Amino acid sequence: MLCYVLVAFLSVSVALLFIPRNWSVNFGNESTQGPPVRLLSTHELSLYDGEEGSKGLYLAIVGQVFDVHKGHKHYGPGGAYHFMAGKDASLAFITGDFAESGLTDDVSGLSPLQVVALYDWLAFYQRDYQAVGLVMGRFYSDTGQPTEALLQVEASLAEGQRIKAQSAAEMVRFPACNSEWSAARGRVWCSTKSGGVVRDWTGVPRKLFSAGSSGVRCVCVEDPSAAEEDPNLQKYEGCPPHADSCSVEEF
Repeated sequence: MLCYVLVAFLSVSVALLFIPRNWSVNFGNESTQGPPVRLLSTHELSLYDGEEGSKGLYLAIVGQVFDVHKGHKHYGPGGAYHFMAGKDASLAFITGDFAESGLTDDVSGLSPLQVVALYDWLAFYQRDYQAVGLVMGRFYSDTGQPTEALLQVEASLAEGQRIKAQSAAEMVRFPACNSEWSAARGRVWCSTKSGGVVRDWTGVPRKLFSAGSSGVRCVCVEDPSAAEEDPNLQKYEGCPPHADSCSVEEF
């Protein structure tokens, strides 16, 4: 009997090792068991700026609050990122504007791809620092529910992820050319490794105009005849249509 009890105890102990630390945190789910999510006002968050007499060292990003005490040399007084302590300065993570006016959580002006980059920062803090709660205000209500502003940011995130995936697929389909430039002219050419995409075809150089962008980049196209039907692909002036190298005056 004792043997069975020990086996059962060990089984439960091992299972507990694989339960995530934040298993009890389920924002907005009232049926979740465990302690409620800690909610801080912006004033309460400001009391955790690491200065003498403060309560600790916190920062917030997209409304989620993290204890960054283990990074005190970076976020504490005199640290390179101390200006982010005790507040949600989400916008500054992307703009690099560390003036007081730039240390804001208003990210409504960010593009979808910039929102993706912002959530990369959020993932960094989720991975490396302890989450301690939510800050009430722009992203979460006083009951911890997502606000309309957060829902809009998440919609922008989804769009940014779609654009990023589309761009990645485009990079595989149309790898970048090799290029070299002098003061007067340049050369673009394709190889089986150009653009960092290793493949069994060389391709021909073409100008690619991406939808939603005013820029143009040189890409390698596998089938020149099929490229004729794509309005976003253009030949380089004076370059034979099947040549894998072109001399150009401008990119």
